[in-house]
Amino acid sequence: MKNSALGRRIIACPYYVWAAIFIIVPLIMMVYYSITNPVGEFTIDNFLSLGKYSKAFLLSITYAVISTIITFLIAYPLSYAMTKLKISSQRMILMMVIFPMWMNFLIRTYSWISILANTGIINNFLVSLGFEPLKLINTPGAIILGMVYDFLPYMVLPIYTAMSKIDTSLLEASDDLGCNGWQKLKKVIFPLTLPGVVSGITMVFVPSVSTFYISQKLGGNKTMLIGDAIEYLFNIGPDHYNVASTLSLVLMVLILISMAIMNRFTDETDEGVII
Repeated sequence: MKNSALGRRIIACPYYVWAAIFIIVPLIMMVYYSITNPVGEFTIDNFLSLGKYSKAFLLSITYAVISTIITFLIAYPLSYAMTKLKISSQRMILMMVIFPMWMNFLIRTYSWISILANTGIINNFLVSLGFEPLKLINTPGAIILGMVYDFLPYMVLPIYTAMSKIDTSLLEASDDLGCNGWQKLKKVIFPLTLPGVVSGITMVFVPSVSTFYISQKLGGNKTMLIGDAIEYLFNIGPDHYNVASTLSLVLMVLILISMAIMNRFTDETDEGVII
């Protein structure tokens, strides 16, 4: 027994080393920088300066909430429709959903630039029909569209997984008890798929609230989210590492709080929870 326990610890050593180097040490450095100034003196000035970035925090949360809602409204009926198809058709649609994830994130975002640009595919088509070109790029709508497109698979996969595991006898029983379509969805299907919904919401909201590349390429310089602010401060020099670390720390706390709140809606033992 002792040899077995020792063997498991030895096998786990690379994981502990990896976690210490790439998780624990960066977190300690972030906390240290957030409570010190550029010369290493302890201060709370970094936290007092957070008011300057309140608009960025508000925009990030707003865009993340909107994109999460839209992805849910697309993913839930899509997942339900998939479960009603043949297995081969389900696999084909699931492959179509996953396929964009095989491409580089930057390439996927750049592709929307060529579609939404003033001389892009959509506007060229409208001009060929005699219409005036639309302002599609460098708008809040373009940012939200990019988030929805890039993070939609993370909503579809957990919801589809949870929905495909529903026992059909429960649906048949609800029919026998006189439930209509809405009652069946409300009282049977949605409660059983709630773990997948919570997982999908978390997996979409977290990267959406912290993204910066999508907003830079599809929103232009007019929109600065909190991820953009953090990247900008880190890029302009070491003198701004402290404020950037403070913003990162606050963003991490907000994400952890949102995850804790969403996980309260599901049980840890429920199937479909992947957090």
